[in-house]
Amino acid sequence: MSNLNRDILYLIFEELKDDGKDLFSCLLINKICTNIIIPILWKNPWKYLREEKNNIRLLKVIISHLSNESKNNLKNLKNQNNDNDDDDDDNNNNLIISYQKPLFDYISFCKYLNFKIIIDMINSIFNINDNNNFIIINEIFNLFINENMKFTHLYIPKQFYYKIHLISGFDYCFSGLKFLQFDLDNNNQNILEGLVRISKSIKNLEFIFYDSGTDMNGIIKLIEAQKELCNVYYFVYHRDRLFRISFEESLIKHADTIQYLKIDDKPITKLLTSLSNLISIEMDDPFYNTCWNHLENISLPNLKFLKAKRIPLRYLAKLIENTKGKLCEISINSLRYNDFNYEELIQVIIKNCLNLKYLTLVFRNGDIMELEKLLINCQYLNGLIIVTNKFDLVFDWNKLFEILIKNSPISLFKFKFYFYRYRTLSQLDSLNLFFEKWKGRYPMLLQTVPMYSHINLEKYFDIIEKYKSEGIIKKYDNDLYGNTYDEFEWIKERF
Repeated sequence: MSNLNRDILYLIFEELKDDGKDLFSCLLINKICTNIIIPILWKNPWKYLREEKNNIRLLKVIISHLSNESKNNLKNLKNQNNDNDDDDDDNNNNLIISYQKPLFDYISFCKYLNFKIIIDMINSIFNINDNNNFIIINEIFNLFINENMKFTHLYIPKQFYYKIHLISGFDYCFSGLKFLQFDLDNNNQNILEGLVRISKSIKNLEFIFYDSGTDMNGIIKLIEAQKELCNVYYFVYHRDRLFRISFEESLIKHADTIQYLKIDDKPITKLLTSLSNLISIEMDDPFYNTCWNHLENISLPNLKFLKAKRIPLRYLAKLIENTKGKLCEISINSLRYNDFNYEELIQVIIKNCLNLKYLTLVFRNGDIMELEKLLINCQYLNGLIIVTNKFDLVFDWNKLFEILIKNSPISLFKFKFYFYRYRTLSQLDSLNLFFEKWKGRYPMLLQTVPMYSHINLEKYFDIIEKYKSEGIIKKYDNDLYGNTYDEFEWIKERF
């Protein structure tokens, strides 16, 4: 290990940055590894928070960076508060004053600043009045916002009352932003105006408008000020047509650079027809607006990733037809629409998506046979997510698994099954048979989502463990509510 160049070690550990368990385990190898790993972990420390005990540990380290004067001020605030249980007071006072000065200046390594997590963390741990919490939060914000920090990622929540744009160092901290997530309302418009003035290099922009009374001109100015805007997500709960036109025209000015687009509402202008360089598009229509006919005339020759929810199927089919065969990921969940059935949609996918690697579709009993044709034609398929129709009282799992065994290409070994309404033990028999016949193939990565389930999960898990021990299942996770993992992200290790 000592003979390895530090740059090589850095590259190795960078590859583990999304696997906290393995990265943490490497901290104690030696001093060189520690000095390399600490900055990687602290680049985005917020992503490792999954349990309350981790919140306390992180906040304890953050508070340890405060000056003695600031920590004493926080202690005095606690002592002035008479509403808490004595044990809670003692614990929180210890949290404030007992931790010695850290060996590393951990905060200096931060490149991601998530104000929502910081506020939630403080409010959940310090059980004191709102005014004192406000003081604690400002003390901690001052640790992060100063002329020695430079952030690449910033997350601003709604109802954010803190005037961080007045803190010395604000201009320097956020002048090099690459990513901005902003929930815009009347409480944080001054911050947005400050970012318009100093931030010109944002590539990834996510924003949500909730309040129709909020002045939206700031977000238009921010969009227009960027030089290489590439990835955009927006949800506009704003029905003013003139604003929507101006807003979408500001995005069209970046048609040459925008490659990734995610929208939660139907555009009202020529936005989609203008963004011809899109590589990825995600669309959701939570209000079930049926006027998506403009999709029929869109040509996206570079499109690789398509995700759609609650979009009429006939328009999605036409969009797929108008791509140039580069689609490698498709996720469609639009079961509500009866204008175009899934059988015909699968036929369109077979004809136009021979390079498909990942697919999510809702399957009804009547569509299962079309899956056989898809598996035969899409020989690069690597991952398949089956969402069963919740209106099918009895889903033919035997037939589905039989088709998967018989026709799955060699490359396919990642599965995720959404089990709506599996109420009988017969499904366990089907699953057991599926695993038995999978022997000799590449070990599968498996996730299941037992939504609205009434089955005995203990018996279900016993089957899974049996085939894990036999090497038929490599990794497994039961994603109880279907939102623990990204759609095409199989089996993340927990730590």
